[in-house]
Amino acid sequence: MIKSPEPISPPHRFMPELSYKDELRFAMEELALDPKVRFIGYGVRIGGRALGTLKNVPDWQLIEMPVAENILVGFAIGLSLKGFKPVVFIERFDFIWNASDAIVNHLDKIGSMSRYEFNPTVILRIVVGNRQKPLFTGETHTQDYTHALRHMVSFPVIRLTTAEQIRRQYRNAYQALGKFSTALVEYKDLM
Repeated sequence: MIKSPEPISPPHRFMPELSYKDELRFAMEELALDPKVRFIGYGVRIGGRALGTLKNVPDWQLIEMPVAENILVGFAIGLSLKGFKPVVFIERFDFIWNASDAIVNHLDKIGSMSRYEFNPTVILRIVVGNRQKPLFTGETHTQDYTHALRHMVSFPVIRLTTAEQIRRQYRNAYQALGKFSTALVEYKDLM
């Protein structure tokens, strides 16, 4: 008589929880499945591929830019108006104010100013620098301005404080493209 095998537990029971950085990497790979998605920033193609989170994204979807945050966001607005789905990588939240004109006066307002004839939307990927890990990068590279940015724009500004919320929030931001932008705040200390 053939004995039936013991039931096997579903595979998810054996899967370890993914790290914060792994979740970011998988979220970026998921976004990259859409050929209209472009990742824009400094350090996205050379010098680290956005802290290693874009290592499996094809080069043709990565647009390396100079360290000029206002230009990054302005360029992304232009891409969005041409039908692309930009994800802007801003490695230090401290320098978001260099892009505040493009974010507050253009990205957030072009839709309402044009009665939605034009409605550029992007995903802003903003990183708060590390305070707890080795090589503390200093006071001007570790500030979190989430609260202030929320009061300046009408679109969501969401803190990513756990690995479990990363992919869900990036999916939500992707699904919102075409309707509104989203800023997602990442924390280097959690990577």
